[in-house]
Amino acid sequence: MNWGNLVSSIRIILAPFILLFAPFSIEFFIIYSVCCISDIFDGYIARKTNSVTEFGAKLDTIGDIILLSIVIIAIFPALSFPLFIWIWILIIFVIRIISMIIVYCKYKTFAMLHTTSNKISGFLLFIFVYLYPFINTTILLTFICIFTTFSAIEELIIHLKSKKLDLDIKGLFF
Repeated sequence: MNWGNLVSSIRIILAPFILLFAPFSIEFFIIYSVCCISDIFDGYIARKTNSVTEFGAKLDTIGDIILLSIVIIAIFPALSFPLFIWIWILIIFVIRIISMIIVYCKYKTFAMLHTTSNKISGFLLFIFVYLYPFINTTILLTFICIFTTFSAIEELIIHLKSKKLDLDIKGLFF
């Protein structure tokens, strides 16, 4: 049994249940928290049980994409923020898609890097859901977009410059 893959699978299975509950309700937060905790521990568990696989790395990325997409579908209609934030999010999304296309063209696989800045970006997105009632949404999203833009550009540069795919590269600056 690959425990890391099992933990990633929990995130993939539970994430759609977020849509069954009102955004920011207790049930929403419970499922969201379990999904996010699984994202934190899947790679750690895989490394500790000596069961890191290429499939597991892809499963983790798929789980991240599914969770993020579902959370966006669930919470963004409940939020109000300026058009420039929507445009900025779209730009970040386009940069990420370009990175994935480059990876596929260069290495014939689907992958996202586990850089330090990508991990920090994931953490910022995770805590956004908890912080939004307490901090001005525009200020919070601007801060997250700044860091996530940096992270996306860093990953794009790594993919453009690298000769081989290293999913666990720390980044250009870390």
